[in-house]
Amino acid sequence: MVSSGNLVDLVAAAARRGPDHPAFVEPAQGLALSWSATAATVDAEAARLVAAGVRPGDRVLVRLRQGIPLCIALLGGLRADAVVVPVGTQSTERELGVIAADCAPVVIVAEDGDPAVAALAGAGAVLGPPRPPAGSPTAGSAGPGAPGTVREGVLAVPTRGGEDIALLGYTSGTTGRPRGVRLSHRALLANRAQTGALRPNPISPADRVLLHLPLFHIYGLGAGLLQVCWAGATGVLVDRVEPEDVLAAVHRERVTVVAGVPSMFRALLEVPRERLRAGLDTVRLCTAGGAPLSRELLARFREETGLELFEGYGMTETGPVLTSTLVAGRAKPGSVGRPLPGIELRLVDPSTGQPLDGPGEPAAGHEWDDGDDDEPGSDGDGHDTGLVSVRGENLFSGYWPDGADGPDDEGWFRTCDVGYLDADGDLYLVDRAGDLIIVNGFNVYPREVEQVLGGHPSVAEAAVVGVPDQRTGEAVMAVLVLAPGAELTAEQVREHCAAGLARYKVPTVVEIVDRLPRSATGKITRGELRAIPRPVEPR
Repeated sequence: MVSSGNLVDLVAAAARRGPDHPAFVEPAQGLALSWSATAATVDAEAARLVAAGVRPGDRVLVRLRQGIPLCIALLGGLRADAVVVPVGTQSTERELGVIAADCAPVVIVAEDGDPAVAALAGAGAVLGPPRPPAGSPTAGSAGPGAPGTVREGVLAVPTRGGEDIALLGYTSGTTGRPRGVRLSHRALLANRAQTGALRPNPISPADRVLLHLPLFHIYGLGAGLLQVCWAGATGVLVDRVEPEDVLAAVHRERVTVVAGVPSMFRALLEVPRERLRAGLDTVRLCTAGGAPLSRELLARFREETGLELFEGYGMTETGPVLTSTLVAGRAKPGSVGRPLPGIELRLVDPSTGQPLDGPGEPAAGHEWDDGDDDEPGSDGDGHDTGLVSVRGENLFSGYWPDGADGPDDEGWFRTCDVGYLDADGDLYLVDRAGDLIIVNGFNVYPREVEQVLGGHPSVAEAAVVGVPDQRTGEAVMAVLVLAPGAELTAEQVREHCAAGLARYKVPTVVEIVDRLPRSATGKITRGELRAIPRPVEPR
């Protein structure tokens, strides 16, 4: 069974198939590694970790900027039979301290002089970034002068794999406190196979894949780096830069596959059409995930670039990909597509856990209802909504350290996402259960209100959260970014919403901001929105 091995076996397999094929390119640093050079450098990094005291099952925390050294550190930790813990460099000293205290790493691999790492009390040994091979940046082997080069036979064959934990991905979820998601070699290999089973293949050996998404996050790590390793393709590493710089890198490095978050694609559309199309002239596939993709952005991207933008859905606990519109081979506005091969998906009643009967009506012309008669358990259009529940080999093994709250005895995992299925079996996400706003006992889904707000010509972006209210329990707060030069009053916002929403869904509080707070993967951080100071508004 392919999912019984170790993730790092993918590197050795790619090196055997195409030793001189480029594995990773980092244009900003003038670096490039072939697959044989990558395999040798990963071995060298593993030897360095073992020499620092890492033993099978120990945790190795990796906190490096986006680049080839980060790839080598992550893969080297797996080669050393460790549990790898990726952490973003933008995380604060407090956040890093919470994670380190929870997973107790034996070694931390970090940038030289990282102040947050230096401030950790009682942390493991600290190592600097792994060094690329000496000599030519495109060398096919590690070379005699490469720091940490190991002789053949010094490192043992990895003994861990299958159900053993490969990665701890920390996520706050709905609890607010980071929890370590235990991802086994089995789960991550299974999700690579499930994604690789799609036709046409999202990533083939001939592809050059933009690795723009942060590799400490499971979206960039699993669907990006590890999928490149699975296919033996080429990853083009680009740090977080402006749209013009991304396009220049895509064009210069002949990138063929671009995965990103909606905010990245929205930023690309700020570039004039001629330059945008010229920059994407080698691209064959664009995929979006990590946050909801609006119908307007999907249509505009197609119009401006001539490319379809396929949407997917997943989470850290699922390794990460669950569904994609690539399954049916066509972008479907509003939908995140169907489950990947080998994944089962059903909707369940949030209170009883019992499966719902089946899909609702076809959603080809789905629009939110503007009536006042919405019932709990309905999306407002008559579709039965429920919690998304999934089963498959790609599921995590519960949370660190003891595996709590993982899949049930039958292998099903209930997410916190609310959605419905159309007659084709395509999934539509309504919202996260934890983001649900309850006004006088009535359910308000933020995404529904955001869609209506996004229809106003003066609104560039909108986010909706619930805030405490003495009379109604919660009230709807809209936080808006206006289009350039636009002006909009709170009353105008309410009038616009009242034309398309039930009265209890209309925002009571309206705030105008310069930008919406987002995580590294483009998700709106709703906790920060709730903390925005706001005046008491008249009723």
